[in-house]
This record gives sequence, structure tokens and C-alpha cells, in this order.
Amino acid sequence: MDTQFDRIEREISIDAPADRVWALVSEPGWYINDQKILDHQISRDGDISYVTDPDHGRFAFRTVTLDEPNYAAFRWHIDADDLSSSSTLVEFWVTEAETGVVLKVAESGFGSLSEPEADRRSRFDDHTEGWGIELDLARAHLNGAAARA
Repeated sequence: MDTQFDRIEREISIDAPADRVWALVSEPGWYINDQKILDHQISRDGDISYVTDPDHGRFAFRTVTLDEPNYAAFRWHIDADDLSSSSTLVEFWVTEAETGVVLKVAESGFGSLSEPEADRRSRFDDHTEGWGIELDLARAHLNGAAARA
């Protein structure tokens, strides 16, 4: 796969305290959503979290690093039932700004996924669009939480 289709990076400014942004992004799979951020059913087995969304199904995430309140990284397995399956690396950076924080996400490793190239490219395209949507949802969710506090 062409390396230009291996990594997605997005960032957004959020007018919310860093600890609230951290509370969201340190939760594996918070970005498995449909129009609104909801609580998921999460079961844990060591460093693996199984996230179940009522609309999108079950996902497996391996926690790589949690460096509160600035950096979180997870491996997103392409097959929730096979932890030896290939995965992408999803990373979040929370950086304090003049007003609120800057939240940056990067997802990488699409080129090394063990699936046909057309599937890797489709997954890359879907996630490229999805991260824009999910960051907008995060901003709306966290700005709303700040307003309620």
C-alpha cells in the first residue's frame, strides 16, 4: 500500500478543561459512535478492552500507553475475536491552549493490516472521514459538559 494511505492525523480545539478531555480520550473506543457520544459496554481482560456498541458491534482495543493527562495510545484490532489479528495504532494528545485544549489524534498502520489492499484502503478512507466526525462529536460533547458543570 502507498505510504500516503497509512496514517491519518486530525486536531481540533475544544473549550473544555484538559481533565475532561482526558477522561474521554483515555477510554478505549470512545469514538465508536453514531451521531452522539454514548457510554459503551466495556469489559476488560488485562490490557485488552472489549467495547460493545449497540449499533456497531464489538471491538477489541489493547491499551499501549496512558500518560495522564497528555497522551493515550491504543491498538485497534481488526478482528475483536482474534487478538493476534493486525491492528492500527490510535494515539491522542491533549495539549492545553489559551482557551481549553487542542486534541490531536493520529491513527497509523493501515498499510500493514493483514487484509486485502482494497479493504485496507476502504478502512483508511472510512476512518479518514470518521475522525473528522468523531472530533466534532467530542467537541460538542465536552463543550456541553463544560456548560452543565
